[in-house]
Amino acid sequence: MGTELTADDLYLFNQGRHFRIYDKLGAHLDRSGVDVSVWAPAARTVSVVGDFNDWNATANPLQARGDSGIWQGRVDGAVAGDMYKFHIVSRHDNHEGDKADPLAFASQTPPETASRLCKLDYEWRDRRWMEQRQERATLDAPMSIYEVHLGSWRRVPEEGNRSLTYLELAGALGDYVASMGFTHVELLPVMEHPFYGSWGYQTTGYFSPTSRYGTPQDLMYLIDQLHQRGIGVILDWVPSHFPDDGHALAFFDGTHLYEHADPRRGLHPDWDSLIFNYEIPEVRSFLVSSACFWLDKYHIDGLRVDAVASMLYLDYSRNEGEWIPNENGGRENLAAIELLRELNVEVYAAFPGVHTIAEESTAWPNVSRPTDQDGLGFGLKWDMGWMHDTLEYLGIDPLFRRDAQEKLTFRSVYAFSENFVLPLSHDEVVHEKGSLLSRMPGDSWQKRANLRLLFAWMYCQPGKKLLFMGDEIAQWEEWSHESSIDWHLLGEEGHLGMQRWVRDLNRLYRSEPALHASDFEPTGFEWIDCEDRDQSVLSFLRRRPGGESTVAALFNFTPVERGGYVLGLPEDGFWKVALCSDAPGYGGSGRESRARVKARPSEAHGRPYSVELTLPPLGAVILQRTGH
Repeated sequence: MGTELTADDLYLFNQGRHFRIYDKLGAHLDRSGVDVSVWAPAARTVSVVGDFNDWNATANPLQARGDSGIWQGRVDGAVAGDMYKFHIVSRHDNHEGDKADPLAFASQTPPETASRLCKLDYEWRDRRWMEQRQERATLDAPMSIYEVHLGSWRRVPEEGNRSLTYLELAGALGDYVASMGFTHVELLPVMEHPFYGSWGYQTTGYFSPTSRYGTPQDLMYLIDQLHQRGIGVILDWVPSHFPDDGHALAFFDGTHLYEHADPRRGLHPDWDSLIFNYEIPEVRSFLVSSACFWLDKYHIDGLRVDAVASMLYLDYSRNEGEWIPNENGGRENLAAIELLRELNVEVYAAFPGVHTIAEESTAWPNVSRPTDQDGLGFGLKWDMGWMHDTLEYLGIDPLFRRDAQEKLTFRSVYAFSENFVLPLSHDEVVHEKGSLLSRMPGDSWQKRANLRLLFAWMYCQPGKKLLFMGDEIAQWEEWSHESSIDWHLLGEEGHLGMQRWVRDLNRLYRSEPALHASDFEPTGFEWIDCEDRDQSVLSFLRRRPGGESTVAALFNFTPVERGGYVLGLPEDGFWKVALCSDAPGYGGSGRESRARVKARPSEAHGRPYSVELTLPPLGAVILQRTGH
């Protein structure tokens, strides 16, 4: 596609309907120089400054394109690697300043703030993945996501504790995730961000990967290598707010161009950042184009959209009098709703096999339902309620769990109202919450047993799965972005056993259709017993499409062994112990040793057949029907 800005481009952009604006605006190199353009409707003058003209604000002025608000021009002799900015003099108070390119493809490494000229040429080798992606992305397919912060997954202590580069991660992360059996990697935001400690959530480069770990092509290589190993890649994407750094989007042309001017609409009270003005058509073009950019140019397989709730509600984290109602007097952000719907319609139409995933923490209806069914159009939604309830329950001393069992059973009321992902994310192991392991009650052995229970509960429940890096090796310390995962713990059998447990849960989850193919169908799940408060034992069935029950999962949430436990089943035949969290290889006591049991015609739990088992202390037993 040529970079010439046509009348149609200008019209669509100004109407909020140009969703590939990265092909037109910004900086586009050719053999003899670069074409540049930028949206700055309140500017009196705009010029491009950079290495190619010794940062001379008078050397390369840009020309306005009618009343579109876009300025464009050309710089002959500019080459890849040159740094540049736009020098903008505003009509408002003659405000003057240098701004990074909002559509830059690359940026200087922070704390430097210039944009960098580059091309996005790359020879992809993931054709097989891309051809098969659509069939892998159906809602009945397994999805087990490993959430990663690239800067702290693994570091090099011999070299000043530096982070791995994109190129180094391509092999190391790819091999590890493949060996662990995860289907996807989800990367905390890789878009350029000035403050490393924001983990990428304070984004300034909506079209620029952070240069901390390498070049755009290096990131493409990382994604390419993951694809070649059969691993999908999801990016965290932040359209809800942006930082007020002077070189970036804030007060861009001497006016509040991207953000609301009124702080009751434009200042985020939680993060002290700026909120996009979704009512401005060009801002909608910018944001939807950003989402499409990563799917288009970087072959990304999904976008996890951050902080959706903060976009939907005008009174989010605000007290009375601190927000402005919508035109109907309500609290809903109507423009944000329309943006999200436009985003999802465009993504699903243009990129088959890609998913959008909402981090939405309220009970907003139909988040993961199509827009023509009055939904927001996301493919999936994080189940934050499940996460909070489950972690609260597992944090209770087992002696008192009998009084809190509804925290585990309540999910049945809403489990199929959305297409849920069950997240145990980075947010649960930061800000002095402790690691998942440290939050479990009991001594060291009981903490690990409780954590194995938590993971088994997640993998057996309906819904896709997400686990943050380090949880799979049972870290004692909460996550720090300044240091590596505590890989040295794998020298201890208890931590190595936890890693084996997660690997085997992934293996069973992916191979057994009952555990993933009916995740979003009520017929795929049935309680066997959810009323046994006295023993804190819960059990349920998972069914394959068509109704065949092939998995029975039992959970003993107390440190008391339950010998001779009778479990009711709907079918006879043999049921093998597919996994038991108490097996010695996982760090357990090895109390349940039988490989399989035969259901007998003896009624229990209202079902015609039953088996008798020993339930190990703080143990999960997953049975798989093998036939007669």
